[in-house]
Amino acid sequence: QVQVVESGGGLVQSGGSLRLSCAASGNIFSINAMGWYREAPGKERELVARIISGNSTNYADSVKGRFTISRDSAKNAVYLQMNSLKPEDTAVYYCNAVVVVTTWRNSQFNYWGQGTQVTVSS
Repeated sequence: QVQVVESGGGLVQSGGSLRLSCAASGNIFSINAMGWYREAPGKERELVARIISGNSTNYADSVKGRFTISRDSAKNAVYLQMNSLKPEDTAVYYCNAVVVVTTWRNSQFNYWGQGTQVTVSS
């Protein structure tokens, strides 16, 4: 099994910064991608930022220039530095890992963390 654990959410004023951290552990052979998604009340879960094996990155248009995703492959970890936060960034942020497990190397599986709340006050 694979576990994904996030940390670093909280309450911050508009214009402030937060850094989210996520680490994957367990029966991991390789990680093909890690990323952050968010879900605001009444809205669908959406991609915030993703980093793919080889360090290619994707960002939602709404966070480009404000958020930066980075990865520590040795630690199976991914980070999201969030600057210039806005009230509309308020959501539960989920970490996702696309993993090839050691016991089944023919496929990749999606694993999700439990989510961490980010609240930006105006």
